[in-house]
Amino acid sequence: MKEIWTTMASMMGVWAFCQSLLHTVFPPELRFAFLKFFHRFFSYFSTYCYYDITEIDGVNTNELYNAVQLYLSSSASISGSRLSLTRGLNSSSITYGLSNNDRLIDSYRGASVEWEHIVTQRQSQTFSWRPLPEEKRGFTLRVRKKNKQLVLSSYLDYVMEKANELRRKNQDRLLYTNSRGGSLDSRGHPWESVPFKHPSTFDTLAMDPSKKAEIMADLLDFANGESFYQKTGRAWKRGYLLYGPPGTGKSSMIAAMANYLGYDIYDLELTEVNTNSELRKLLMKTSSKSIIVIEDIDCSINLTNRNKSGGGGGGAAARKNSYDIGSPPGGGGAAGGGEEGGNTITLSGLLNFTDGLWSCCGSERIFVFTTNHIEKLDPALLRSGRMDMHINMSYCSFQSLKILLKNYLGFEESGLREGVLAELEAVVAAAEMTPADISEVLIKNRRDKNKAVEELVEALKIRAEKNRLKKTNVVVVIGNDVVVEDEEQEKRALEYPKENGSHLNCGKCGVKEEENHIEEGEEGKMKE
Repeated sequence: MKEIWTTMASMMGVWAFCQSLLHTVFPPELRFAFLKFFHRFFSYFSTYCYYDITEIDGVNTNELYNAVQLYLSSSASISGSRLSLTRGLNSSSITYGLSNNDRLIDSYRGASVEWEHIVTQRQSQTFSWRPLPEEKRGFTLRVRKKNKQLVLSSYLDYVMEKANELRRKNQDRLLYTNSRGGSLDSRGHPWESVPFKHPSTFDTLAMDPSKKAEIMADLLDFANGESFYQKTGRAWKRGYLLYGPPGTGKSSMIAAMANYLGYDIYDLELTEVNTNSELRKLLMKTSSKSIIVIEDIDCSINLTNRNKSGGGGGGAAARKNSYDIGSPPGGGGAAGGGEEGGNTITLSGLLNFTDGLWSCCGSERIFVFTTNHIEKLDPALLRSGRMDMHINMSYCSFQSLKILLKNYLGFEESGLREGVLAELEAVVAAAEMTPADISEVLIKNRRDKNKAVEELVEALKIRAEKNRLKKTNVVVVIGNDVVVEDEEQEKRALEYPKENGSHLNCGKCGVKEEENHIEEGEEGKMKE
C-alpha cells in the first residue's frame, strides 16, 4: 500500500511539473489561440449550429428570452417530464416552463430544433449601478446548418408572435387612464392602470343580432388585416363612433369589443390634457393591440364647429377661437387647464391625434368616440379615416328585449306565457326605453320572474302612452293658468342656441341673458 501511495505522489509531482512547464512554454494567449482553432476546426465538420439567448443583454432585459420562455410553456406542458410552474402578476392561469438545464425538442415546417435552458451561478460582482441576479439564465438553440436560414428568417418571428398571443390570452385586460396634468408615475409613464374585469360580451349585449354580427365581423377583419393594411399603405388602425341616448349601452359595447379582441383599453380624459404636445405624448405611450376611448366628447370639451365664426371679430383671432376646443362652455381658456395655465388643445391637434402622422406611431389600435348628440360634432371628426364606422346605439328593440330577458331572468322565447311576447313586441318600439331602464325593472324583481315580466309590460305601456301624449300638445290646467306641455320643444330650446347666438342654459351666457331680460323689464316699468 505504501508503494502505491509513493507512486501516486510521484505521478502528481510529474503532472505538476509538466503543467508548470506547459504554462511557461505556452503562454495564455497561445493556448487561447489553439483552443479557438480546434473549436473552429470541429465546428466546420459539425452538422449543427448553436445560438445563445441570454436573459439580460447588457443592462436591459432580453425580450426574446421572455418570449421563448412563454412559447415553450405551451409545448412543455405536453411533452416535458420535469416542469417549473409560475403564475405572473395579473395572470389568470398557471404557466409551465422548462426546468433548469432541461431540454425540449420543437419542430417548425418540418425542421427539428432543440432548446436547452441553461442556468449557472454568476461570479461575484464588483460595484455595479444595477445589481444582476445571482443566476445566469439563458436558452441555447441547436439547429442543423441546413435549417439555419429558416430559423433566422421566420422561426424566431413565429416564436415572438405566439408568445404575444399567449401573453394576451393568459393576462387580464388592463384599463388605463391618463394622469392629471400629464404627470408621470414611478416608472415614467403618463398612464395609470387597473385590472379590467368588465363581464360584458357580445353575447350579453342588448342589441339587434344582425348589427352585432356586422360589428364582430368588422372587428375580426381588422385584427386579421395586417397584410391588407400594409398592401394598401394605410395605417393599421380603425375608428368607431358610438352615438345615441344615455343608457343605450355604449360603455358596454366598448367592454365587449375589448373582451372579444383581447385588447387593453386607454380611457383618455381630454380635460386633463393641456396641450397638443401632451396629447401626442400620451398617444406615443399607448401599446399596440389596444382601444383608445374618448367618452362623451361633446360634454368633456367645448368642440366648436369650424364653420361658425368665433364672434364679431374677424381675422386670425376668429379663426383661433373656431379651432379652440379646450375651454369649457362656461368659461375662458384659462379655466380649462386649471392651475396649469390653460387648456390649449385645438381641433387640429385632435384630428392629428386620430388620423394624422402621429396616429401611425403604433399598430393595431382602435379609436372609439362616444357621444349623446352626434349633431354637435364637427364634420371633420366624422369622416371616414377618423370614424370609419358609425354605430347608432338606439332605444331597446324587440330583439334586444329578448336578450335582456334571457340575461336577467333566464327566459327563452318558449318559456314565456302565451301572449306576453306579442304584448312586448307591440309596445317596445313606442315606449322608447333604453336597455338600462329595462334592466332596472328586471333587476328589481329578479326573484319573482313572472312579476318582473308583468311589471315590465306595464312600464312599457305607461312609457308608450306618455310618449304618445308628448307628440301632441297636452293642455293642463293648473289653477287659473293654462300650461301647454311640450317637453321636446323645451329640450330643443335648452340644448341648441338661439338664432341671435345667445344660449338659454350654458353658464355665463344664460346668466347674462337673464340679466338682460330683467333690465328690459325694469325699463318697461319705468316707461309706464
